Amino acid sequence: MTGDTLGIGDLATRTGVPVRTIRFYCDEGLLEPARSVGGHRRFDGAAVDRLTLVRRLRGLGLGLRSITEVLAGRRSLDEAVAAERAALDREVATLAWRRSVLRAVEDSAPADRAARLELLSAVSDGYSAHETLVRLWRPMTSGPLPSETVRMFLEVSAPVPPEQPTPGQVVAYASLVLLAGDRGFAVQVRESTLVGHDRIADLGALHASVAAACELAFPQVTAGVRPAPGEALDRFVAAHAAAWGTEDTPEFRRALNRRTAADRGAKLRRYWGLVGEVSGEAAPMGVTHTWLLDALDASVA
Repeated sequence: MTGDTLGIGDLATRTGVPVRTIRFYCDEGLLEPARSVGGHRRFDGAAVDRLTLVRRLRGLGLGLRSITEVLAGRRSLDEAVAAERAALDREVATLAWRRSVLRAVEDSAPADRAARLELLSAVSDGYSAHETLVRLWRPMTSGPLPSETVRMFLEVSAPVPPEQPTPGQVVAYASLVLLAGDRGFAVQVRESTLVGHDRIADLGALHASVAAACELAFPQVTAGVRPAPGEALDRFVAAHAAAWGTEDTPEFRRALNRRTAADRGAKLRRYWGLVGEVSGEAAPMGVTHTWLLDALDASVA
């Protein structure tokens, strides 16, 4: 010890950090020692607290970049810890996805294994898969939609993968991604119910009213009742009529049926069925929505 400063050995003794590690931290800029006349590193008293914090943060698994930002005041400790936790959450979810993918391959019949390998190998993890689905549906949220409505629409249309997916769920999710990459399907989605939504004054009200109609239809859908006119369909048509500033008439129903025909396509039906396999719901909103469209089609046939 010289004056009020510490040598590197003394600093190591006080903090429990090896000398070699302290030299490394100095080289990385986490510690800024002075130099003695003989060129030796000298540390002031604040270096003890600084190095102790570095040691503790390293013990939590934080990287040197995050620690440097905390020491420099560019990021709070809470922010750094939250970011590290989020990164770990993603890593754990990715490992769970990979484990289920491997199980899905193991569980497949020998004759189906090549096709399953091709399907699953195209989806590296659940996060990138989810981003693919969001990109498919995001254009449908353009326009004056409340942020909460956008969030709910994307949650329904592009569900987040389960944190601990089963082999069946990763197969279903990979199938969703495969559909989302189909150009013809993307065109079909753009030709769906919300085409012309720029002429609708209150898109948020339309979404809310359609959701209420789907909720009303839910018991019939889960009970296996065939699509047919009734209170749920009337609520559904009234929502669209109000959005377009008109009344529920036979002519309007026929026009609405033509405008929503793309939503009754086979690929969209398969998409919503896969969403149900992923979410475990008996009838996800996309399925009840299709049921209402079938009921509408039956009512004008």
